[in-house]
Amino acid sequence: MTDGFHDECAVFGIYGHDDAVTMTVLGLHALQHRGQEATGIVSFDGGNFQSHRAAEMVGKAYGDPAVMAQLKGRVAIGHNRYSTTGETSMRNIQPLYADLAFGGFAIAHNGNLTNAMTLRKGLVQRGALFQSTSDTEVIVHLMATSSEKNPVDRMIDALKQVKGAYSLVASTGDKIIGVRDPHGVRPLVLGRLTNKQGRDSHILASESCAFDIIGAEFIRDIEPGELVVLDEKGLHSKRPFDKVAPRFCIFEYIYFARPDSVMEDKSVYEIRKNIGAELAQEAPCPQADIVVPVPDSGVPAAIGYAQACGIPFDLGIIRSHYIGRTFIQPTDSTRHLGVKMKHNANRALIAGKKVVLIDDSIVRGTTSRKIVEMIKQAGAAEVHMRISSPPSTHSCFYGIDTPDAEDLLAHRKTIEEIKEFIGADSLAYLSVDGLYRAVGAAKRNAALPQYCDACFTGDYAIERTDFEAQKTEAKITPIHECRKG
Repeated sequence: MTDGFHDECAVFGIYGHDDAVTMTVLGLHALQHRGQEATGIVSFDGGNFQSHRAAEMVGKAYGDPAVMAQLKGRVAIGHNRYSTTGETSMRNIQPLYADLAFGGFAIAHNGNLTNAMTLRKGLVQRGALFQSTSDTEVIVHLMATSSEKNPVDRMIDALKQVKGAYSLVASTGDKIIGVRDPHGVRPLVLGRLTNKQGRDSHILASESCAFDIIGAEFIRDIEPGELVVLDEKGLHSKRPFDKVAPRFCIFEYIYFARPDSVMEDKSVYEIRKNIGAELAQEAPCPQADIVVPVPDSGVPAAIGYAQACGIPFDLGIIRSHYIGRTFIQPTDSTRHLGVKMKHNANRALIAGKKVVLIDDSIVRGTTSRKIVEMIKQAGAAEVHMRISSPPSTHSCFYGIDTPDAEDLLAHRKTIEEIKEFIGADSLAYLSVDGLYRAVGAAKRNAALPQYCDACFTGDYAIERTDFEAQKTEAKITPIHECRKG
């Protein structure tokens, strides 16, 4: 079992481009960090849908020219996934496809429907036959049974029945539909790619970094509760849902998003540096000789911390980027070496020094404990741990696979107890208000929080009871949840 929060999945869609499939492959490659276990693409050539799904990384899945040759058309959507439990099943790899009354329909989804179990039971009682164990398929069946006439109205009808956090892209062949949940918990952005003839193709993606790789222009975030349609006439926007207070996932800024992405009109990289600077103000370590990030997610925050404190920043830990999930199975005698397969201390740099170690979070604490031990074994005089987020005390029910609350170290231990557990000389976390200051707010509005921060505060904005039952009773695998590699 991994010690870390687990990434969300990625969605991508492009309408009206001669190389739509190639653009989708490249976009999914840029979004690989959001899901590394499986990937899929559904394209439309004007008459037929084609699909390819594989339990592989993007580069391997689409590296065969024969695979690319079978995917044709000027419309395509794609998905990256990392499953949370059980073995990978082809039936669970997105985009999901179905033939509905209006024709072919494909959908790719990031998030979690918290009332999926209730809806699924009702649909089965009415005769629905589910082909996957994904709650995404609930949307397909709700659309199939809708009394509305056209696909967009059917989707609106379906989504008005679901609760939860989601961003999705769907294709009916002649159009692509993109939707973000009313709270805007999960991200979805809009881009534009102009060809040599001056013709625009619109793009939807989980992050703006997917636009950079194909030379597309970032236009804006899809707004919370907004539904957009991409077709031959261009871009159309609807807001069919009741307006609620936005609650964008604040952990996107801490870890999930790529640092070169822009989210909610904010640079992720700059916010992570701000987070480090706030942490330096709240928990300075003036006696330290060097600030060292736990790569790669801790790097921007460590830069911000070092700049604010005036302490040198350096790479005291070197990360190996060539460790796959199917390397070797550790034996009982070698299991303790696992962390060194991914990280190794830069002994010549840290020996004899007092080190400030910056990481984005502590989940179960086992990895932090091994890293602190590794730094001390490399000769560090002291190791002071600083965490660029508040203590993670609660589980997420909105599309991020987190351990049960009882397995979260901060849920059951004090900061002093965690310090003793991981073996650090000191330990400090960023405060909740410090995190809000880093993202540009004066402080957290306790009455109406500006972000979804339930993993730190236990303040859940969306009903979650059904999802708890879903995890314990039905053992349905929400396939769009993804893990930290």
